Amino acid sequence: MPYTWIRPATETEGELHLWPHQSLPPEGYVRFLGVTAALIIVPLLPLMGTALFWGLLPFLVLTVFGMKYALDRNRRNAQILEVLTLGPEEAELSHRKGNRPAQIWRGNRHWITVTLHDQSGPVPNYVTLRGSGREVEIGAFLSEEERKSLYEELRRAIPQTR
Repeated sequence: MPYTWIRPATETEGELHLWPHQSLPPEGYVRFLGVTAALIIVPLLPLMGTALFWGLLPFLVLTVFGMKYALDRNRRNAQILEVLTLGPEEAELSHRKGNRPAQIWRGNRHWITVTLHDQSGPVPNYVTLRGSGREVEIGAFLSEEERKSLYEELRRAIPQTR
């Protein structure tokens, strides 16, 4: 699952890290670019030394670098990390996307309400934390089943007083 308790939730502390699923690991990234380059080079081999080879080469190199740029941009946009830190009195949710500054929400742990919006949220099984006059989403990038599981874990970690 793309979330894990770094410090298991107890009555005094807990730390949960959430991140989006990365379907292309670094090894797969390198393999994909290598195979793409090889598949482009193989048809060019019979043209080696001809003017057509030199005419096609810049476009094919541009294609490989365009693919690399698109994959890098996608990876950079998917670098999201949410950290929920539970202290004895306060809870803090930090949402960091790439190199941007973190968005931080804090609330009194004893008054926080965990809510699962079955159909009314932007995605099915939308999970929010409400407290300190605000309601913030958590784990919106998770799958529907992962959000259900997250909701159950948060309900156990943050006892509901209301």
